[in-house]
Amino acid sequence: MSDEIAGGAVPGPDGALRCPWGLSTEDYVTYHDEEWGRPVHGDDALFERVSLEAFQSGLSWITILRRRGGFRAAFAGFKISDVAAFTDTDRERLLADEGIIRNRAKIDATLANARVLADWPEGELDTLIWSHAPDPAARPAPRVIGDVPAITDESTALSKALKKRGLRFVGPTTAYALMQACGLVNDHLVDCVARKR
Repeated sequence: MSDEIAGGAVPGPDGALRCPWGLSTEDYVTYHDEEWGRPVHGDDALFERVSLEAFQSGLSWITILRRRGGFRAAFAGFKISDVAAFTDTDRERLLADEGIIRNRAKIDATLANARVLADWPEGELDTLIWSHAPDPAARPAPRVIGDVPAITDESTALSKALKKRGLRFVGPTTAYALMQACGLVNDHLVDCVARKR
């Protein structure tokens, strides 16, 4: 069985091995190689990732990735203090904005989350999220896509911690996607060129 069929790393146009999903579109190649799995810190940066992962729920990540510029423009660069000050007029503007996903529940959750986070001390979101990073030595590198979980004990605990503090749209699957995207875990396949970076 070939690696591609088995879900292992596959060669890209440059011959380097990558996770199979990272070769499906040019947008994904760049995202896979330069962003996914790299450590993200800072409350505003993590608020953006929490928000975008929530918007992705039920959709393909490429849909969100291709609209990320629109999301950033619509949500004031995801600066927590600015989004927390959004009014009903801003909410209506967001619901009409074709540059984002116009899902009422997800928009409302993003606004509510910003209001909750605006009351947290600086650095608290970063500290809370990163406190759930598992010990890298305790996790073998995945060999094939099937080795990559959708939920872990740590993502379930992170989800519970965020919900307990008042955040919405942060279920265990969304929390794990956040952990993968922000580098709390390294789920690049063992032979993937990006794993070594």
